[in-house]
Amino acid sequence: MARRPGPHGGAPGPFTSRRAPGSRRSGAGLSMDQRGLRNRWGLAFMITLLVLVVAKLGVLQGVDGAEYANAAEQDRLRTYPIAALRGAVLDRDGNPFAYTVAASRVVADPTVVGDPEATAEALAPLLGVAVEELEDKLDRDSRYVILAAQVPPEVTDAIDELGLAGLVYEDDPVRLYPAGAVGGQVVGFVGREGAGLAGIEQTFDDELAGSPGQRRVEVGSGGNPIPSGIDESTPATDGSSVNLTLDQDLQYVMEERLGEACADGATTRASAVALDVATGEVVAMGSCPGYDPGAYSSTDPALLGNPIVSSVFEPGSVMKAVTLSAALEEGVATPDTVLTVDGHIEAGDRMVTDAHDHEPIDWTVTGILAKSSNVGTIMLAREIGDEKLEHYLRAFGVGSRTGIELPGESAGILQGSDDWSRVRAANVAIGQGVSLTTLQMASIYQAIANGGVRVEPRVVASVTGPDGRVREAPAPERTRVISEATADDMAYMLEAVVGDGGTAPLGEIEGFRVAGKTGTAQRANPECNCYAGGGYVTTFVGFAPADDPQYVVAVDLERPTSDAEGGQVAAPVFADIMRYALTADGVVPSGAPRPDFVLTAP
Repeated sequence: MARRPGPHGGAPGPFTSRRAPGSRRSGAGLSMDQRGLRNRWGLAFMITLLVLVVAKLGVLQGVDGAEYANAAEQDRLRTYPIAALRGAVLDRDGNPFAYTVAASRVVADPTVVGDPEATAEALAPLLGVAVEELEDKLDRDSRYVILAAQVPPEVTDAIDELGLAGLVYEDDPVRLYPAGAVGGQVVGFVGREGAGLAGIEQTFDDELAGSPGQRRVEVGSGGNPIPSGIDESTPATDGSSVNLTLDQDLQYVMEERLGEACADGATTRASAVALDVATGEVVAMGSCPGYDPGAYSSTDPALLGNPIVSSVFEPGSVMKAVTLSAALEEGVATPDTVLTVDGHIEAGDRMVTDAHDHEPIDWTVTGILAKSSNVGTIMLAREIGDEKLEHYLRAFGVGSRTGIELPGESAGILQGSDDWSRVRAANVAIGQGVSLTTLQMASIYQAIANGGVRVEPRVVASVTGPDGRVREAPAPERTRVISEATADDMAYMLEAVVGDGGTAPLGEIEGFRVAGKTGTAQRANPECNCYAGGGYVTTFVGFAPADDPQYVVAVDLERPTSDAEGGQVAAPVFADIMRYALTADGVVPSGAPRPDFVLTAP
């Protein structure tokens, strides 16, 4: 076969390229100027790109470098709150009712825990938490899990010795109540978040709580602080301590005695309060059933209040002291005034009787009080007049809060005299149709024992700041209710109640003269909103020594199924509490014998 000659006339070589007709080499046909222009544009592009890259590197290193470094540092920073230790609640002698100790919350970051199973097995015996529970938490897709709360320092120290990664501690203080239920209704309690929810803990929450601080610390990949890293702290300011007027020993005795009363099978609630006559300070205040603030979460919520200041009841004959004080102060009668008293008296469409109906008796006013005559008291009240009687009731504090430093205080119930019916007017004079608290009841007798001057009751003596500075409680308001002469006459007549022929011989205390008054009031039946089947509230309020009063003690017992009288069941409780108060305080026994009382006309 003939071959086409090559470009130079020779045969075609094996590597001779073949092109389609009309094609030409790249750049073929470009002039030298065109080729130089193309090269210059390429070089300019490469230089521009290089400048941009260098400029960006310069910005990253020289301008934004500090910001990026700071961002990295911030990512390593952790901020932890520093809890303030809550202030203590103390009795009048500095004995603690409540205080706080340091403890920690153990927290893990599962993303940096190397071996969840091994970590769980190491922590379980120290934290008292099951291995399975810890392992489950450490396996979670989270950066924050709580492994245990309120862990004591000795346990966290032991954990530190294990050198485990991914664990941190947060302040989680523990509130302790070393006295248990003693004083619990006054002290109150704090919730899991540390806020006061009842009693003094609630009222003085701001003072007790203090102010938290914080710690900023730089941590490494294992969650542990970097030794040379940032570690800055703003210290917490611990809370102030609140010093109460309570005497912890007397408080214990009172609550023990109330507990005995509640165990008698008929008493469903028993309350008592003891006041210092001269100052109005509450030296003991308790109720049965009570509660332990340290176990509030497992307590019936209905028991988490303080019935001495919040629960009202109709007090019965203890209120006759107000009616007779008004009669003496208004000049209607004297202790020796004689009234002929029937066994019953008309009151509108009702008939009011004495405890036992009787033929007319010529009783002195002292005898009317000693025998607790309803009829004789109503006779005197009608001489006083409804408006005047209401005035004295309110002056003694009925219908108004005392202002004590405790939450949930009730003002009691006292209807205006303009709205009293004939029946209501008779009932109010003898302590029915009017309601008050145990504390209000005690306050009435404090005024009589204090020469006619009522001092607002208080339970806080002072507040001590974390710097040791003491802020005394404001002086309570003092109000003259009756004259000193009337108060002396009332003390004389009230002493007759505990004397021969009175209704409360069980209120006597050997070596001390006692003045007081019994009460047995019908209890409202909540099932029918009536008195039928409601049982009684029995009371006794008194002060001692009658010739030099130091303390007032008020007792009331709720007895839905009993008709026993105050002199039988409440007076002995009063006597036991008052006896301890007097002897523990070293009060000198009465020097003069009790006077002879004239109860009936000669």
